[in-house]
Amino acid sequence: MERRERADAARNRRAILRAAEELLRRHPPEQVSVERVAAAAGVGKGTVFHRFGSRTGLMRELMSERARELEEAVTQGPPPLGPGAAPSERLVAFLAAVAELAARNGNLLAAHEHAVMTRKSEQPREANPIYVFWHRHASGLIAEARPDADAELIAHMLLGTLHMEPVASLLRAGEHERLAASFADLVRGLLEP
Repeated sequence: MERRERADAARNRRAILRAAEELLRRHPPEQVSVERVAAAAGVGKGTVFHRFGSRTGLMRELMSERARELEEAVTQGPPPLGPGAAPSERLVAFLAAVAELAARNGNLLAAHEHAVMTRKSEQPREANPIYVFWHRHASGLIAEARPDADAELIAHMLLGTLHMEPVASLLRAGEHERLAASFADLVRGLLEP
């Protein structure tokens, strides 16, 4: 039987995530420490560690919150992002949504990436559940439209561009629509006759 979260624990969790998000909006990721998050949330540093285990755990949870919204839109939302549209149109919509999410949460992505890269025991980026879902979705759409293509590798190539510095700097500058348009050109060139 699953235990329900206590009201004060739920309130602390929301306050911590809100504080982390706000600090990431105003400061570079390396300046957002557990101590700063705890102070901004009005809780003790131990509460943050107890709840999330580490700075990496906190960044992972905050990133998971943002990614969950996209996952719900992909699996249950209206087309073209959700089911019901042609694979190429779904992939175009998905990559545009990922680019927008990355632009809106640039410091969060950078903080999450930094936290994961600095922990030797952490799994590689490709094993992260968010990446696994994004890759599975993209490669599935590519395979559906082009069974003859190496869908798995192409999906890695498309998603991997988000970690390239020239693309990351575009996203930090808020140019996600430019990236989305380029993704659309690539996808349509590859998947449409």
